[in-house]
Amino acid sequence: DPLWAAFRHLALPHNLRACWSTPILASDGAVLGTLAMYYAEPRSPGDAHRLIIERATHIAGIAISRGRAEEALRHSEAQLRQSQKMEAVGRLAGGIAHDFNNLLTVINGRSDLLLQRLNPRDPVHSSIEQIRKTAERATELTQQLLAFSRKQVLQPRVLDLTAVVSELAPLLRRLIGEDINLVVIPAARGRVKADRAGLEQVITNLVINSRDAMPAGGRLTIETADADLDAAFVGLHPGTQPGSYVALVVRDEGTGMSAEVQAQAFEPFFTTKEVGKGTGLGLSTVYGIVKQHSGHISVESVVGAGSTLSIYLPRVEMASEAPSLPRPSLHSVRGTERVLLVEDEDDVRAVARESLARYGYTVLEARDGEEALRIAGAESGHIDVMVTDVVMPGMNGRELARRLLAIRPGTRVLYVSGYTDDALSQHGILDQELAFLAKPFAPETLARSVRQVLDDAPPNQPSSTSP
Repeated sequence: DPLWAAFRHLALPHNLRACWSTPILASDGAVLGTLAMYYAEPRSPGDAHRLIIERATHIAGIAISRGRAEEALRHSEAQLRQSQKMEAVGRLAGGIAHDFNNLLTVINGRSDLLLQRLNPRDPVHSSIEQIRKTAERATELTQQLLAFSRKQVLQPRVLDLTAVVSELAPLLRRLIGEDINLVVIPAARGRVKADRAGLEQVITNLVINSRDAMPAGGRLTIETADADLDAAFVGLHPGTQPGSYVALVVRDEGTGMSAEVQAQAFEPFFTTKEVGKGTGLGLSTVYGIVKQHSGHISVESVVGAGSTLSIYLPRVEMASEAPSLPRPSLHSVRGTERVLLVEDEDDVRAVARESLARYGYTVLEARDGEEALRIAGAESGHIDVMVTDVVMPGMNGRELARRLLAIRPGTRVLYVSGYTDDALSQHGILDQELAFLAKPFAPETLARSVRQVLDDAPPNQPSSTSP
């Protein structure tokens, strides 16, 4: 047999003169391997040997298929457990961030109100400024927690992912330093519907993570590509859906991650960096933003050989949308209108009331939806705008607005919340017709938002049906 000519010198010393190979097949006909019979003299197997080979390959095919199926099942179960754990941790993180945003609203608000009253030369002024700056850093942490827990408010637009990466590249090069060679491979032609700020945060966090993994420098590659995920991919990555995607791949030549580290890489506050050199929220923020965009993220890494993080975002067949620029305000933040303020947290309500009053507004306050409706029904004067928390015991802010507008149809509405809620948005995607202010906010920001809602026309009235 000419196919065995190259192996003749290996077979002869072992007194092998013939080989009969039979494929081992799976139930669908796929070849799993071969079963070989070797003979000391040139010959073909007899009927008895062929029967043995047939039965042996059949049994081997069943055993190998079962082993692979069991391994795939174990892999899927492990990924499902990890996904459930991340979901549970995400709910916890979102609840913590919501509570912290209420606390930070009070700290930020009180600090700003005090700074407005104090002379800059007052010795207390610098201490309060330090409190304010510390609260701002705490705000950044809570925003990262909200991102991980998928509770951020998104304002998605149809974007060219390749263009986003290309436009961000100059900033990224300054961020990583001269000892790292950043290579951008812009191959994707498809579009995604995403929040641009969130997308830029994902890219930046991944690049920073790769930079920190290459203290001695190296090559960092960012690639975009169109990708079609099939059933085989979905089978290996529970929670994903087959279809057309745009891929963002970040590849480095860094220290890499062990299997144990990879299993925890997206968990909040997990970090392999020295104390004080990382919060452990970089990759968890990326994970939350990607999941909130109905995407998928995976990591491949070998210790000492670098890491590759791949993100898949659903592809859309629409043209890119131009970003909407904020309309400059032609008015002062001050006003004399009447504001119905609805907030269940007493301290938050107090600082919001004082902030609005300081800018000239007349404030009626309520601690929940029922009280707000009673005030609206009993009040003889007009109510120009309602500022309402979204997440409240009993009646949520959206339902309150619907019922208020039924009796006072001209009232404007400004929603305030520490995180998204299905009463306000669908999966964190904000209805563009709604006016929204995220907690924590500064007194001037609250007054400016109220002023803008009052000046904008027509009034933003929620529909009678929930989103």
